[in-house]
Order: sequence, then C-alpha cells, then structure tokens
Amino acid sequence: MYLKKISLFNYKNFSEANFEFDTKINCFVGKNGIGKTNVLDAIYHLSYGKSYFNPLAVQNIKHGEEFFVIDAEFEKNGRNEQILCSLKKGQKKILKRNGKAYDKFSDHIGFIPLVIISPADTDLIVEGSETRRKFMDSVISQLDSHYLQQLIQYQKVMSQRNALLKYFALNHVFENDTLSIYNEQLNNFGKYIFEKRKEFIDQFIPIFNVHHQAITGSQETVQLIYESHLFENNLLTLLQENINKDRAIHYTSVGTHKDDLSFEIDNHPIKKFGSQGQQKSFLIALKLAQFEFLKKQSGVKPILLFDDIFDKLDESRVAKIVEMVNSDTFGQLFISDTHPERTEAIVKSTHQSYKIFNL
Repeated sequence: MYLKKISLFNYKNFSEANFEFDTKINCFVGKNGIGKTNVLDAIYHLSYGKSYFNPLAVQNIKHGEEFFVIDAEFEKNGRNEQILCSLKKGQKKILKRNGKAYDKFSDHIGFIPLVIISPADTDLIVEGSETRRKFMDSVISQLDSHYLQQLIQYQKVMSQRNALLKYFALNHVFENDTLSIYNEQLNNFGKYIFEKRKEFIDQFIPIFNVHHQAITGSQETVQLIYESHLFENNLLTLLQENINKDRAIHYTSVGTHKDDLSFEIDNHPIKKFGSQGQQKSFLIALKLAQFEFLKKQSGVKPILLFDDIFDKLDESRVAKIVEMVNSDTFGQLFISDTHPERTEAIVKSTHQSYKIFNL
C-alpha cells in the first residue's frame, strides 16, 4: 500500500498544492513555518479523519477561507483508492472513499494504516492519562472496528450516566433503578474494552522491548504497565461501591475511561526520572513498536511519517532507522526536515528510491 498523490486546497497555510510521491521515501525540506508538517498532517488526516496536531477541525482551514479539501489517491491491494476529506465552516466534515461519503468516520479507521513519529509525541509522557489511553485506542481501533464501536458506546453511556448524576443533584432526587441500567451497560462495554486493552498490551510489550533495546543498546531497563480499576474488581461492583462519591462529584469516577499506561525507567516514572534522551528513546521505541504491531496484525506495512525527528536524534539512532529502511522493514516513508543536505545524505545512505520536495 502506498500514497500516489495528494492535492491540498485551503489546508492550513496552503492555498493550493499538489504532490506526486515515490513509492518508498518522500522528503519535505525547508525552513520552519513553511508547511512541511502540514503536508504530513494532511496525510494523517486521510487515515484518521482528523488532524494529529489540531483537534479543532475548523482551525485547519486556511486563514480567511471558508473550506478546506484534501484529495488523494492511494494504491492498496492492486486497486486505486481515492480518499477525500473536506470541511466547510458551519458544516460537518465529510470523508469520502471513491466518491462515496462515509456515514460514520469510524467505518474508515484502519483502512489506511499509518503511524506518525513527531516531537509532539512528548505529550504521551508529559500530559495526563487521556493522551495515553488515546494511543492505546488508536492502535487497537486500526485493527478492530468492533472495539472502536464498543468504545464509542461506552463514552455515550458514560455521558448519559454523568448527565443523570447532575440531574439527581439539581433536583435533589435519586433513582437507583434508572442508574442501574447505565451501570449494567457500562459494565458490559467496559469489560470488553478492558479485556482488549489487556490483550493488546500483552502482545505489544515484547515488541516494544525489542525496539527499545535496539535503540539504546540494551543499556536501560524500561517498563510499560497497563493500569486499570478493573484489575481490582468488575466494573458493576466498582460503580456500586463508588456511588456516594459519584453523586457528590456528579461524575463517574471509576471505569475504563480512567485507565492509564505507566511509562517507567528502572521502576520510576520516566516523566520525572528520565533524561530527555531517555524519554526520546522511549517514545521512538513506542512508535516503532506501534508500526510493527500494526504490520504484523494487518499484513500491511503502514505508511510512516517522520516529522522533524532528525533534529532530535543522535547519529546512532539515525543509523538504526536507516538500517530498518534498508532491511525493508518499512513501506512508504514521509520525512520532514529543516536541513536539505542532512536529509539527502540520510536518504542516499538507504540505497532506496526517493523524492525531495523543497518547500
């Protein structure tokens, strides 16, 4: 699978831009602020139906314009696939495959497997648990559409339960029978989500460890630990045990929406005890493991986006990535970099076909 060409209209800083790509390596080079990352984000948009960097969809429209369009042609399993994403101010975003609009964006997730490695990944370490849950969910959802539907249903029921808790507080009433209906539903969805996350982490950790050892030369001991209330008890029991707390705060305080991934180095949080270099190695290993996991499970090499990472890597880490490119581990690769000479030197050393776009 690979991306053949893409057209951008009023997307971020581009009025109109067209690119035709090499099947192996494609590099966008130029000064900061010129739009290199925006092209990568447009490609990401076509896989996930949203921006990696800006959650507010309307802010991806070029300043002063009313709409954006991203139009691209992929080849997958020997067939041409046209994917189009567009948004007009005041309207819903549209995602189309071969001219037919998706009723639900979730139906598209996983069709274009893709992994991005970016400086913004530090959020996985420094931000709250929601960021790490989203990482888990995005990997699992690319392979399991039923999981994504269960996740959507869980969030919907939880919102309804929270609204009911607020209603009880405002009206000084309490209806245990009504709450029990939501508890049962949350328990069913939550159990499925928990089991799938547990299964994923069990399979993912060995892959992550191999990549981390390769990047660091096995010099550090790191841990990736899945944390969930559901290790303690089933969700139905937990909801019943915490009802007084939930009534007081008007919010569901236990469940899979509180799950987390703990990133540790020598059994201590990497956020506090890891150097910048150690954190960087951890994140790159995490994303390369994501790539390998998706490839292994789907049988397709995901598209891989490297956003401005050569600036942040020492020579040994760059050499490791070059080695992986040469071993044909990766499929199609997109790279953004501020140094044209460095980029050309790196891609030439891979002995693969490539294109460089000077922006």
